[in-house]
Amino acid sequence: MKKILKNALIIATAITIVSGCKPEDFGDINLSPNSPSTPQTYLLLTSAERYLGRTTAVTSTATAPGVINEYAAKLYTQQLSENLYTSESRYNTKVYSYNGIYNSPLQDLTTIINLNTDAVSKGAPNVIGGGSNANQIAAARILKAFYFQNMTDRWGDIPYSQALKGKEFLTPVFDKQQAVYTSLFKELKEAAAQFDSGATLKGDILFSGSVVKWKKFAATIRLNMALRLSKKDPATGRTEFNAAIADGVITSNADNVVYTHLAEAANENSIYYNYEVNKRYDYSISKTLVDAMNAINDPRIAVYADKTSAGTYAGMPYGLTQALAGASYNPGTVTSPGNVSLIGRAFRSQNSPVRIFTYPEVLLTIAEGYKLGWITGAPDDTQAAVSYNNAINASFTLNGVTAPANYFTQADVAYDSANGIKKIITQKWIANYMGYAVEAWSDWRRTGFPVLSPSPYPQNIGGKIPVRQGYTTDEASLNNANYQAVIASQGPDELNTPVWWNKP
Repeated sequence: MKKILKNALIIATAITIVSGCKPEDFGDINLSPNSPSTPQTYLLLTSAERYLGRTTAVTSTATAPGVINEYAAKLYTQQLSENLYTSESRYNTKVYSYNGIYNSPLQDLTTIINLNTDAVSKGAPNVIGGGSNANQIAAARILKAFYFQNMTDRWGDIPYSQALKGKEFLTPVFDKQQAVYTSLFKELKEAAAQFDSGATLKGDILFSGSVVKWKKFAATIRLNMALRLSKKDPATGRTEFNAAIADGVITSNADNVVYTHLAEAANENSIYYNYEVNKRYDYSISKTLVDAMNAINDPRIAVYADKTSAGTYAGMPYGLTQALAGASYNPGTVTSPGNVSLIGRAFRSQNSPVRIFTYPEVLLTIAEGYKLGWITGAPDDTQAAVSYNNAINASFTLNGVTAPANYFTQADVAYDSANGIKKIITQKWIANYMGYAVEAWSDWRRTGFPVLSPSPYPQNIGGKIPVRQGYTTDEASLNNANYQAVIASQGPDELNTPVWWNKP
């Protein structure tokens, strides 16, 4: 009994002491050093850029790749094949979440814009330490537009005008893709014009604060967006295409927009993580791509892939069942090759960069512009051929190889009017390898090139290569009225429902 009373007295005394204390009596004990009360805008910019190519472990054996190195588009375009678990190559995965994009980089970029706009906060040390207000807002708007374009090209209609506004719109509407595109063209132009000569951006791991490179990035995004409209709205596409060129797109390999990984675990290449850390070898270069390159004796294959145990380049057949893949194909390891070529070392080292937009791809985009008659007013195959050949040479230079003497005279390579678009897009597909594959996927959806056959063992409705991705399940449960409205407008929430610019 005495022991019970003693314990009760101790508890009662502790309660009395705690209840009599004021918050300030605890000093900084309740303040987390890892959650600053005043956000540093330059760190928010770094965080938003890091999301582009991050490799985040989600389980002990799996990672979540960043927006620019996400695997689905590489699989849809058959630049890569799956070696072990082949369900995504067979279109089994329908739902793809964009929650992380909204909650992380887009929220960071919105905060940068708000802090640099608000009269009370725009002069605070935690804000002006990131560069001039105008420069921070301009960069944030451009990167924000890039993320939104990525999302609308993958999902179609998306929450846009009411997104990122907190309690004001807890259940945002889905804006039509056409409206999103119109807004993004305007946003990118205004943002590029907003840069000033004030303090240089801090925390910018993409362009080290270079205003010139930020402007070229914005114009190149617009150039690619314009070409998306080649069939749906060619008049607008042509206007925006030429406006982007006039404002200054990428003009050399020195201008390439590249995400740089580091030789450290905190920011390493996702394929390195897969091959070297987890020892899983989930992906190989696909048979589709290897066969296409071998057919034209393309010297880039030596950079794109490792040799097999037989000393040849052999891609992994695409879209097999797991049983068939495991029965006959062995990717081996980086030190002991199998009968399927692994992804080349240039793209799988710990610090291997990921190319987002490159000069070769821009030249091929311009070649298509000439072919469409968008630049000169009528189809110009002469100029299209010049840009096409220059693009291939620029891609060879970028990959450190030299073109064989007869490369450009081969029937499957030499530019010709009748097959101009096919050859331009096929070379663009090759040049895009291990880069930002949403571009290659969008080109394929828009043109049908390169000609690809779907998995012979599909698991999706219709059995065709996906032309969009399904919304996160949160929309149906937390935003159901707007989710039902977008389905009624855009079409079923399925992989075979085309986005606006891809509809006939």
